[in-house]
Amino acid sequence: MPLHAKVDETHGQAELGVSPVYHKLLGRTIPQHQIPSHSMPPDIALQLVRDELMLDGNARLNLATFVTTWMEPQAEQLMAECFSKNMIDKDEYPQTAELERRCVNILAHLWHAPTAVGDEGTATGCSTTGSSEACMLGGLALLWRWRARGQAAGAKPNLVMGANVQVCWEKFCRYWQVQPRLVPMEPGRLHLTGPEAVARCDENTIGVVAVLGSTMDGSYEPVAEIAAALDDYQDRSGLDIPVHVDGASGGFIAPFLAPDLEWDFRLPRVASINTSGHKFGLVYPGVGWIVWRDAAALPDDLIFRVNYLGGEMPTFALNFSRPGGQVAAQYYNFLRLGFEGYRDVQLACQEVARYLAAEIAAMGPFELLSDGTDLPVLAFRLADPAARYTVFDLSERLRQRGWLVPAYTFPENLQDVAVLRIVVRNGFSRDLAGLLVSDLRMQVEALAAAPHPPVPLLPAGQRSAFAH
Repeated sequence: MPLHAKVDETHGQAELGVSPVYHKLLGRTIPQHQIPSHSMPPDIALQLVRDELMLDGNARLNLATFVTTWMEPQAEQLMAECFSKNMIDKDEYPQTAELERRCVNILAHLWHAPTAVGDEGTATGCSTTGSSEACMLGGLALLWRWRARGQAAGAKPNLVMGANVQVCWEKFCRYWQVQPRLVPMEPGRLHLTGPEAVARCDENTIGVVAVLGSTMDGSYEPVAEIAAALDDYQDRSGLDIPVHVDGASGGFIAPFLAPDLEWDFRLPRVASINTSGHKFGLVYPGVGWIVWRDAAALPDDLIFRVNYLGGEMPTFALNFSRPGGQVAAQYYNFLRLGFEGYRDVQLACQEVARYLAAEIAAMGPFELLSDGTDLPVLAFRLADPAARYTVFDLSERLRQRGWLVPAYTFPENLQDVAVLRIVVRNGFSRDLAGLLVSDLRMQVEALAAAPHPPVPLLPAGQRSAFAH
């Protein structure tokens, strides 16, 4: 969550204004940054908050986010009915806990978790507040397994991953004092590969993170290639280094659109997989999931056992209280859509992404870096580095029509590459895509015809429209 400093009320507005319609409150001051002295009618409080929220962007036109922005009314009703249910209270809400268990099993089957007799051979998993918490749990399991191997005094653990990983992995490394070994992006290589991963491994490597759907460009990292390279490395060195697959987005895309792609528990080296239910799992934020291939992949020292219907239930989490609505909605989606329905939704998104890619490539000034082949995501840049306008100019001007299309630069080694990226989600139709193409073409033509370079609409330090 972002950190917020205490407000200096000597600058800017310190009080909320009240419409004359609400005559009962006329003459009363309503502070912005302190709790008001008196109560007010609920309709007035609702209107005051709604008035301010009108300044937010339209979530459906937010093409920066991977997060679900539309659900069916029936799902919304179900979530509202479960807002008051606390997921952590398994004894009070046992059926919500049962729905969570079913969701974990559905994902374990979807990701080809091995089936074996006995508790030691079965996959295990849990829900989280999102894929970021799930990544943290996956990283902790890797770290505890490394510690259990008995390392030399003073040894510092490290984690190998591409520079394109989501920021939660850098947070994990900082919070738990793990050295991040980031593989930089290079021209023609925008993510981690097997040889690059192995080159950074040693006896203190707790694991390798492979990303199934980079937030930079939507491409899949070659999980099977990375696993095979680590197999060969083990043959040569004796070091058995596990793989965690960050499938925040791809975990709900690949099983339906690329069922023959081996990236999951079909690869023996994959120890754990996380995904985000509130991305392509099609649930409002926030719910994530993580599954370990077997009990050995999740050290028992990390598990807490809570009272549950007179017995014990194992739990593993960094958060505590949270509403049960998201878990109920995830199970609703599994029932409502089934495998066929999920495939149809994800395929429709992919087709819209490919349509956008074809139209944008045909415009002329752009070079595609991805076209929706993996995730329904496309990234593109200006083909002419000497163009009189930038992708940041385009991003700012598209906002005037309500479109939130992020512009950003790539990480170290490719910081001179600035791109626009579009995420196609459920609810973004071909019709909306056509309107976006028309607006983008109009802005390109206007900027190209302008007699002078455009004046930035935001200060230089605020022009980046997206942060990974």
